[in-house]
Amino acid sequence: KDDFKRPSAEVRFFEVCMELSEFYRLIGMPPQAVQALETVRGETDLTSPQLDGLRDSRTAQETYQQLKEDDDRDHLKLLLRYLEAARRTLDTYRERHIPLEVYAATMSCFSRFLAEDQAAFGRLCFPRGWWTWRQTSMRLFRIGALEYELRTREERPVIDLHIPSDADLSPASVDRSLEQAEDFFRSYFPAYPLEQHTCCSWLLSPRLETLLPQNSNIRSFQRRFRILEEQPEDREYIQWLFQVPADTPYHRLPEGTSLQRRVKALLLEGGAIGCALGILKDSHHQNG
Repeated sequence: KDDFKRPSAEVRFFEVCMELSEFYRLIGMPPQAVQALETVRGETDLTSPQLDGLRDSRTAQETYQQLKEDDDRDHLKLLLRYLEAARRTLDTYRERHIPLEVYAATMSCFSRFLAEDQAAFGRLCFPRGWWTWRQTSMRLFRIGALEYELRTREERPVIDLHIPSDADLSPASVDRSLEQAEDFFRSYFPAYPLEQHTCCSWLLSPRLETLLPQNSNIRSFQRRFRILEEQPEDREYIQWLFQVPADTPYHRLPEGTSLQRRVKALLLEGGAIGCALGILKDSHHQNG
């Protein structure tokens, strides 16, 4: 296990204020996106104290709602404000001695989302503002393969699991992420329980079982959870699996992978995948 208690050399190196250009390099922002962001920078106020509202979990969602009212068609002004808030958030990571590797992995979602949405919509755009206030307000962290979100359910603190699109779901990778997360939350957020994480995802849908081999990484991941609820009508999986808008006609869905081909055939036959809500079983090592 990695020791999350000691600040790394990289964190100490970044004790000076990091400029946006440095932040872009840290999270792997593609040059094309940096250039597009520079075109809207002159008309975007990055000095407003309002941006700090994106850094506070109590106000982040409301601040997003306010900021999106002054936005452009492709939401690049909103993205730039988010990136400035994310840059400022490094100060809080540093104050809590949270390693730079966790910060960089968490904030790299912005670069990943841009690539995914450009593939889905055919242009550089940022329709994910409804989600990313979680990262800037330190409510969500990426630790290894998985993301972990601090939430309150029935007035009790809980941790939800999320599966990034580039996650390595091999058993060893998932085990490592869960073990690192135990260390992380025990060190930095001890009020949150380390058991009974929940996850709501198309990857937990029981309808995938007949479409995947027994030894697939997705099937292995599914076996870690006890399913609490199925949502067969959910259609978000179309965007995540096929990298296209969710309203794309089924006959136009790509067939680049075996799973895409099988799911497409199922859809054309009138079936669906949907999603499911599951709770992590007591033991992390449910790879059987």
